[in-house]
Amino acid sequence: MRDKYLTVTALTKYIKRKIDLDPHLKTVWLRGEISNFKHHSRGHMYLTIKDDQTRIQAVMFAGNNRFLKFLPENGMSVLIKGEISVYEAQGQYQLYIQEMEPDGIGSLYLAFEQLKEKLKAKGYFEDDHKKELPRFPTSIGVITSPTGAAVRDIITTIKRRYKLAKITVIPVLVQGEYAADSIKRGIEKANIVGDFDVLIVGRGGGSIEELWSFNEEVVAEAIFHSEIPIISAVGHETDTTISDFVADLRAPTPTGAAELAVPSQQELLDKLAHLKHNLNRNVNNLVNEQRRLYDRLAQSYAFRYPEQLLRQKEQELDRQNDRLEWLINHHMNTKKEKLTTTIARLFALHPNKQLLQSEEKLNRLIKLQQQLLNQLIEKKASETKQLMDKLTLLNPLEVMKRGFAIPYTPKGEIITTRSQIKKHDKISITIKDGQFDCEVLDVKEREYE
Repeated sequence: MRDKYLTVTALTKYIKRKIDLDPHLKTVWLRGEISNFKHHSRGHMYLTIKDDQTRIQAVMFAGNNRFLKFLPENGMSVLIKGEISVYEAQGQYQLYIQEMEPDGIGSLYLAFEQLKEKLKAKGYFEDDHKKELPRFPTSIGVITSPTGAAVRDIITTIKRRYKLAKITVIPVLVQGEYAADSIKRGIEKANIVGDFDVLIVGRGGGSIEELWSFNEEVVAEAIFHSEIPIISAVGHETDTTISDFVADLRAPTPTGAAELAVPSQQELLDKLAHLKHNLNRNVNNLVNEQRRLYDRLAQSYAFRYPEQLLRQKEQELDRQNDRLEWLINHHMNTKKEKLTTTIARLFALHPNKQLLQSEEKLNRLIKLQQQLLNQLIEKKASETKQLMDKLTLLNPLEVMKRGFAIPYTPKGEIITTRSQIKKHDKISITIKDGQFDCEVLDVKEREYE
């Protein structure tokens, strides 16, 4: 009877074989929403795919998810290709994802937006990191495909505009699986050589898939860390890549990049001719102005009558000398008067004189102090005598000298009222020259009229 019972493991293996052999479950196409997403440290992705009624556990191993152009997120609606099988350790069926893309939006566009936000948060697009392009470059590096139309347009434009610049083509792949690494190595190689004033990185137009290598993070990193200024020239004017945001300058086309990289030799010659014309005109104007000044000077009184002018200047010199002597004497007299006044003040402030004055003042103060002290002593002595007289009047002994006595209870208390004693009590009486004991014969209340 016991042979009919299966183990959990046996049942799970049986169900797994059934599901694995079902051709309908070998390739499953699903649309659903991601939840409970977890990207494991080993590269595998664990998630739940759900709709408004149910859910299924899913896994996408690193060998498959490394081809994703976007990063899955919770709440994202996705289209999935995969197969159904059983995870024996937990006895549950789950979806093994082979391919996945966003539902309703292209995966490349989503990857572009995600990388754009990531690099923007890291500050890769900030103007503070942009390097200024040299005005007159002597050596230009062109990082692109050596066989495309873009390189021919760049070389032709630079040679037409500025023949002094040396052009070096650094050949790289610009399309395909290995293009991003090739572009990265080209930028790094140009920086190692260090013989370039500016780099042009780009290619001709194409679809988003064909331009995708310029949207890779490795290319953005290489552009950002380049010590040489970089012009991004990818596709047509309407095409925009991550490289455009990171580069020091974005050109609408490869030809536009060449025009931005070098000045126009003809424009420079025209500007030089204009400057030469302005210089000649300014020099002629200056010469004419100096000639007119010379003519005015030649007709002036000084040049026509130098002897008369000299005599006038001689008289003016004598007058100024006289004035100078008067000013010197006046200044000397003023200083002498000031010196005399200062000496008199110094004598008045001589230490010996100050000392004598201080001694006289001290003596006056001592005498005044003694007078005030004597007055204070006399005043205090009078006040003390008055207080002594008052104390004498209040002294009990003085009162007893006038015939009064002080009675005390046996406890030594002064008797002030009849309620303190009663008949036959022993009391003591103190008089001025002694004391005696008495017995109370009777206690009466005194009647006041």
